Amino acid sequence: MTVLAFQTLYQIIIMLLIILVGILTYKTNLISKETNKKLSDLVLMLVNPIVIFVSYQREYDSSLLKNLMISILLAVITHVFAILVSYLFLHGNKQEEKVAIERFAVVYSNCGFIGIPLVNGIFGSIGVFYITAYMTIFNLFVWTHGVIIMTGKKDRKTIRSALISPSVIATVLGFLLFVTRVTLPSVLVEAMSYIGDMNTPMAMMVAGVTIAQTNVKKLFRRPRNYYIVFLKMFFVPLTALLVFRFFPIDREVILTSVLAAACPIGATISLFSIRYHKDYIYASELFALTTILSVISIPAIMTIAEMLV
Repeated sequence: MTVLAFQTLYQIIIMLLIILVGILTYKTNLISKETNKKLSDLVLMLVNPIVIFVSYQREYDSSLLKNLMISILLAVITHVFAILVSYLFLHGNKQEEKVAIERFAVVYSNCGFIGIPLVNGIFGSIGVFYITAYMTIFNLFVWTHGVIIMTGKKDRKTIRSALISPSVIATVLGFLLFVTRVTLPSVLVEAMSYIGDMNTPMAMMVAGVTIAQTNVKKLFRRPRNYYIVFLKMFFVPLTALLVFRFFPIDREVILTSVLAAACPIGATISLFSIRYHKDYIYASELFALTTILSVISIPAIMTIAEMLV
């Protein structure tokens, strides 16, 4: 087993164990549906924005800024392409609500929990810095395009509300402080880091509680689920790889971007489905299925990437 394959397996096992804890808390009545909704809001509105903001609290470097800008551009291209794919290959029908969830699933990956530990193990802290670019674009898109998908509204009020969401505000403020070389007192950053550390366990437990309300056996029985898996975890990242490899871009930047795109569906799909009253059971099924199958898909994608870049 390669280092990359081992890192992937290690992180996914951690994720599945925390999800299992979430399932147990629901089965033993420690967490109810109502409590899960509150925890979901806490992750989306407080913990996640703090994680984003803290990621920008680092020493300024011009070469880092250049590669960060390139990483942001690659992330924008990847997200726009994924959105086009979601509309071209997933069409509305009598189950319009499920199509919205599927389109969301194809575009938005678990670039934080799975992506950060993986790039840290392969490239070190520099890889983590580059993947924050993908996370930045992820948050800008998910709180605009993602909200529009889930609400079905395209009016200015919806977009304006999304643009002033905590995650988008945290992204803008964090970036401004980085480029202006402003560093907050260490005691404040450390305090925020402690809060940010709750992001993974809380998000995974919320997903676990949601999965506990599903029929897990159905995960592997729906042929359409594998179609979503193919689009999200193979078609989008491999197409991005084939395009990016022809440009004079640092290898680490390309591999980091491809890895972020190849990650399974993010727990955000469950959180958003709960918040915006969508079929959160189906959302959690897709989340669980892609997480399990990522044990195979991510090493495969990155093996191909290492051969081509």
